Amino acid sequence: MNLSITGHHVSVTPAIRDYVVGKLDRITRHFDHVIDMQVLLSVQKHDQKAEINLHVRGKDLFAEAVDEDLYAAIDGLVDKLDRQVIKHKTKIVNHRHEALKRQPLAE
Repeated sequence: MNLSITGHHVSVTPAIRDYVVGKLDRITRHFDHVIDMQVLLSVQKHDQKAEINLHVRGKDLFAEAVDEDLYAAIDGLVDKLDRQVIKHKTKIVNHRHEALKRQPLAE
């Protein structure tokens, strides 16, 4: 899994990097087929914005969150992304189960 964390008008300190990596462990714990993650942290006036592009096998997921606190924006971002990943995983698992149900039994 490739992870890149960049900042726009904000420096990415080791503390912020560790916080993001710690939070994204939750995503990889739910779905281990993650190929690439690009995180963009930016500041626009008084708002802190966190965005992520997540490339998984078969789909690209995007989430963003804006808050006055950068850490709160990262938390909101991970919550949104976690819901998307769980939904994607559920679709994959249900699709596989439906395919197995449709196969005729060998007798």
